[in-house]
Amino acid sequence: MAVYVGMLRLGRLCAGSSGVLGARAALSRSWQEARLQGVRFLSSREVDRMVSTPIGGLSYVQGCTKKHLNSKTVGQCLETTAQRVPEREALVVLHEDVRLTFAQLKEEVDKAASGLLSIGLCKGDRLGMWGPNSYAWVLMQLATAQAGIILVSVNPAYQAMELEYVLKKVGCKALVFPKQFKTQQYYNVLKQICPEVENAQPGALKSQRLPDLTTVISVDAPLPGTLLLDEVVAAGSTRQHLDQLQYNQQFLSCHDPINIQFTSLMRNQRRRRENLPKPACGWQSSLGHGTTGSPKGATLSHYNIVNNSNILGERLKLHEKTPEQLRMILPNPLYHCLGSVAGTMMCLMYGATLILASPIFNGKKALEAISRERGTFLYGTPTMFVDILNQPDFSSYDISTMCGGVIAGSPAPPELIRAIINKINMKDLVVAYGTTENSPVTFAHFPEDTVEQKAESVGRIMPHTEARIMNMEAGTLAKLNTPGELCIRGYCVMLGYWGEPQKTEEAVDQDKWYWTGDVATMNEQGFCKIVGRSKDMIIRGGENIYPAELEDFFHTHPKVQEVQVVGVKDDRMGEEICACIRLKDGEETTVEEIKAFCKGKISHFKIPKYIVFVTNYPLTISGKIQKFKLREQMERHLNL
Repeated sequence: MAVYVGMLRLGRLCAGSSGVLGARAALSRSWQEARLQGVRFLSSREVDRMVSTPIGGLSYVQGCTKKHLNSKTVGQCLETTAQRVPEREALVVLHEDVRLTFAQLKEEVDKAASGLLSIGLCKGDRLGMWGPNSYAWVLMQLATAQAGIILVSVNPAYQAMELEYVLKKVGCKALVFPKQFKTQQYYNVLKQICPEVENAQPGALKSQRLPDLTTVISVDAPLPGTLLLDEVVAAGSTRQHLDQLQYNQQFLSCHDPINIQFTSLMRNQRRRRENLPKPACGWQSSLGHGTTGSPKGATLSHYNIVNNSNILGERLKLHEKTPEQLRMILPNPLYHCLGSVAGTMMCLMYGATLILASPIFNGKKALEAISRERGTFLYGTPTMFVDILNQPDFSSYDISTMCGGVIAGSPAPPELIRAIINKINMKDLVVAYGTTENSPVTFAHFPEDTVEQKAESVGRIMPHTEARIMNMEAGTLAKLNTPGELCIRGYCVMLGYWGEPQKTEEAVDQDKWYWTGDVATMNEQGFCKIVGRSKDMIIRGGENIYPAELEDFFHTHPKVQEVQVVGVKDDRMGEEICACIRLKDGEETTVEEIKAFCKGKISHFKIPKYIVFVTNYPLTISGKIQKFKLREQMERHLNL
């Protein structure tokens, strides 16, 4: 953990602190004037609702700080809810026939946490959870937090190369996974980078390529060199081990790291300009070819996650709901921040029932879950909602209990927002915006905002959070309704990128502002609209895909001279991947051969839908590739 100490300071801040803006004196004056004003009550009846609005014509806003932030750990929050509503249903996993009350969930989490400690894991160790949505995923999320172990959220589609990168990056000591899901054979993928596992003593693995990995836990089948999850939970059920867990918990802090989620610095590279302060390390020299798209481990604390889920639940007015109105259908993956924070944690905070409809998203299963379980809230990305609305037997499902939900993950067209509200009966739908680095939600609507407001923006600033939009040319606060780069500050900002203090400084400046890389505008009422994003990142159905990572991969093909990856528009997925490949002189290949080269080496969702062979790229006068022009060319070429 020594490497991490320098980053812990980044997360320990509250939105209420004024901070300084150093050399930006003119900016500081206008910003300070703005932050001291702009909080108003909407009406006398809305006692707990305060809305912050910009003042002075500048794009700065600070969320309400009326209520205190929560300093409990995740484990303390679970205990509080289990004591308050012990017999209320906490978790339903339909595809595994699992149903647990909060009292039962607390008991199982305690045993699992105790079991993890009993097999030699310690506070601060990293445990990777690698698999689709399941009871085991929720159990590991809560048990690691209870034990002080840091959960590493591993994409279930990762192949050997990607898995090796993330496990080595954060030094995972343990890895938990099912034997297989569909065509993904997890144990066999692990063996490609860790062949020693087959002959290892369970819990005593020694791997050449993964030197930190000592413990491999199988969720559902006995496999050579692994422990069974049931055995780990059983080991933790002894009084001796449970007492040890209780003893250990007194040393946990709400500021301890709890979760590492992999993201990329791609969105932050374009934020710096010569007229803004730069870290002393000199950020430009650190971003060499082959590194810019490498995933970074955004590290979140109890404080980040507990408060973000609590504040989002308040925005959704969950504290006003009856138990029957607190039944949340979650099709989103738990390895994403929206699933684990707005899903698992928000349900835990408010005593809501978390309902997992299927291992991975399935529109039909989501509708079945709403009908069968009397679901009231539904989460999803725009692509998920499109698929749900387009189910051929949509009208046959009973959705009468539906009242609201959250849509996030990628831009949603206004027509889709209106269709969700009107056709799925989600009158209290909230559009949310955020990033993994911000725990994740920083803007969201109020349920009572108008359809037009929900269709045209991502809502208003969340409590205890500051936002500003920077005019990147002038290096000053942008005027209202003027595009600029969105920056966020507050409790929600991550602790840092794991083991990457220099990359952390590039993303979070000396005044603790996180630069999102997203281009936004803010209007007089404080509504934020995302009008663009970092120039290269592709969002395909809610999945972030980083062209530089794919370009590096394609350069390993013996026939490829050069490649540029761009996103092209798609009605269903929002964007699809298009790889524009220039072959080496005299070489020939086919689209089919290129796609076959990808299979088993990169995740299925990263394999480009379109492969186009080109002889040149559009260039600037200085010889730089113009990706926006390349994207336009490809969309014309593909008749999109």
